Amino acid sequence: MALPSVEEQFADALKSIARNLEIKEYVQQSPELYPFFQRAAKRFVTGESRNDGISIGYQLIQKGYRISLEYIGENTTNKYECIRAKDEFIALMKECGNRGLSSRISFDLSHIGLSVDPELAYQNLAEMAKEAQSHGLTLMLSMEESAKTDQILSIYKRVVKEYSNVGVTLQAQLHRTLNDLNDLLNYAGTIRIVKGAYQEPSDISIPRSQTLDHRYLELVDLCVKAGHQVSIASHDEAIHRQIIERGYLQNPHVEVEMLYGIRPDLCRQLKDNGRSVRVYLTYGTEWYLYLCHRIAEYPPNIYVAITDMIRGGEDSSQLY
Repeated sequence: MALPSVEEQFADALKSIARNLEIKEYVQQSPELYPFFQRAAKRFVTGESRNDGISIGYQLIQKGYRISLEYIGENTTNKYECIRAKDEFIALMKECGNRGLSSRISFDLSHIGLSVDPELAYQNLAEMAKEAQSHGLTLMLSMEESAKTDQILSIYKRVVKEYSNVGVTLQAQLHRTLNDLNDLLNYAGTIRIVKGAYQEPSDISIPRSQTLDHRYLELVDLCVKAGHQVSIASHDEAIHRQIIERGYLQNPHVEVEMLYGIRPDLCRQLKDNGRSVRVYLTYGTEWYLYLCHRIAEYPPNIYVAITDMIRGGEDSSQLY
């Protein structure tokens, strides 16, 4: 059996550190470390305020992109913090509506109650879906660790029956996803397909490999052939070559979605060639875990992060 590469070991280690609350709190409370990590996060996060996200979102829309906005946070274990997060999302929707900003609103269910009480998450989600609908906005549930998948899909299926403006994310790396997708094609909401950023047991997941690439494309193919709204959320150029060769992006119900600060050159190239491209923007103070994931999914980003810590982060919005 082949041993993991140094990069794979580094990525796994970084994902473990990212979820260590003691390390996270130490960084956030350190007057020496916090500014350095914040500089590195600037490349991938629009800023810490709602206005930061909306301002950059407006710039990208003016350039011809679609956008998705998220107030960063997950695994919130205090009921009142969950309600506060929900209220922030409601305020974000109202501001988008007032400014005529067409955006998708993305988030983790564990940010608005799943880690406290699934019913709280559902009630907050239903309130958000109703508010979004009144402003002509859509919502997208992110997918979290596999232990939460059943709960997330159960809540999603419940809410989408009433609010078709709610979509859900699926992780190609999980063996179960093929069956989940065949079931979800019976529901109206958009499906976003990602490879998956979480460490999962080998008996339930597919490692990064050609096998995973084939599974990813199989999932996209099912959505396209079903005429279902699908968001292809990948930065993998091999995946992009395949979806272009197969003509997927000629379908009006298919779009590409990429994270802010990652491959703006590829985003610009696709957009300039008439493809539908959505950029995923985040804002908020809970950027530590997000930054760790961005480095872990592409380990060479550690060099960029260290450079940004020393010199200051680049304004990614100018690269689009």
